[in-house]
Amino acid sequence: MLNMASRRAQRMERRHDRARKVIGLSLVSLMDIFTILVFFLLVNSSNNEILPTAKAVRLPESIAEKTPKPTLIVTVNDDDILVKGRKVASVRDVLGGSAGLVIEPLKTELDYQSRHARRRGDKAKAITIMGDKEIPYLKRIMLTCVRANYENISLAVLRREQKS
Repeated sequence: MLNMASRRAQRMERRHDRARKVIGLSLVSLMDIFTILVFFLLVNSSNNEILPTAKAVRLPESIAEKTPKPTLIVTVNDDDILVKGRKVASVRDVLGGSAGLVIEPLKTELDYQSRHARRRGDKAKAITIMGDKEIPYLKRIMLTCVRANYENISLAVLRREQKS
């Protein structure tokens, strides 16, 4: 019986010794995770919304304070009218075309984009026109957007510092 008690006592002593050991924590892997997290947050925490710009488009300047919201973008340069970067109409055709106020190829594309957005569940009918500051047919583009049932029309501008 004495032999059993000593084996049991030895086993309990070993168990208590294991429980008293301090467990080491590897800080290297923890630092790696935090470094990756910091870089991820730095890259994705940008507050500036940047509209895609074409070098051929000279935007007007403004002292607007609101940042742009993601919308459908109509880009107008010297040669073409683009919707989401895809050519819809030629400026030459628009200027030399029919006397109507609505630009039919643009309206067709905007109707398509509207139907496609509705299928995705987007409800906002907002559009941003990014065009040269001296385009003579801006009213026709805006009227075409209205006829395609886009309710919120914005113009892209360069932010100018306000003089004090």
